[in-house]
Amino acid sequence: MKATRKAGLAVFMLLLFVSCKKENSSIQTHLADDENSSQAAITETDATANIVEVTIGTQVWMKRNLQVSRYRNGDRIPQVTDPTEWNSLTTGAWCWYNNDSATGAVYGKLYNWYAVNDPRGLAPEGWHVASNEECTTLSAYLGGDKVSGGSLKEAGTVHWFTPNKGATNSSHFKALPGGYRVYDGYFVDLGDMAFLWSSTEEYSAYGGVRDLFSFNAKFPHYSGVKGNGCSVRCVKD
Repeated sequence: MKATRKAGLAVFMLLLFVSCKKENSSIQTHLADDENSSQAAITETDATANIVEVTIGTQVWMKRNLQVSRYRNGDRIPQVTDPTEWNSLTTGAWCWYNNDSATGAVYGKLYNWYAVNDPRGLAPEGWHVASNEECTTLSAYLGGDKVSGGSLKEAGTVHWFTPNKGATNSSHFKALPGGYRVYDGYFVDLGDMAFLWSSTEEYSAYGGVRDLFSFNAKFPHYSGVKGNGCSVRCVKD
């Protein structure tokens, strides 16, 4: 298992540029201790039958990975299973991990960045895919990139590989290790890592990505190849 993790991480690092950002050490964690307070910083509600939302600081996030198969205007997003076809894409598409709907029911769909950035809108009405800046705001509120992953990850090892280090899910974000699809069509890291697209384009071939790992509590920022298939979490407008 350790060899598999190391191999997956090595593949991932070859595909991503590390984007270093200075952590603002003056920002402290402000999680409310009093669950009965009307000023509690973290709350959960069912926004609709299909959307569960969680408030973290000043932001309202979806608590589940995105599962849509149509853009906001109703146009269908193609499901692409064939690895050769996936590798050739320059337009939006989605898949389930290993093209398995049972896996998708737990971890949500994987989208390439072209779907994230499509002008027809990937997120449902009233929501949008978070920018790098909004992900940074989330991370800073939970203590910064070196520790905020612990607050974001689902606790335990039902879905995450051991040791799922630092995981408390104290933010109720319940991040799951959905892995990702490499731009060449192959699937890696289910159970070991979570990869969340941001809406920010960083280079001509790269979009912003935030990662979570089973082996540490970090929530770092990278630049990912647009053809990769990653999970998506949305934030309310």
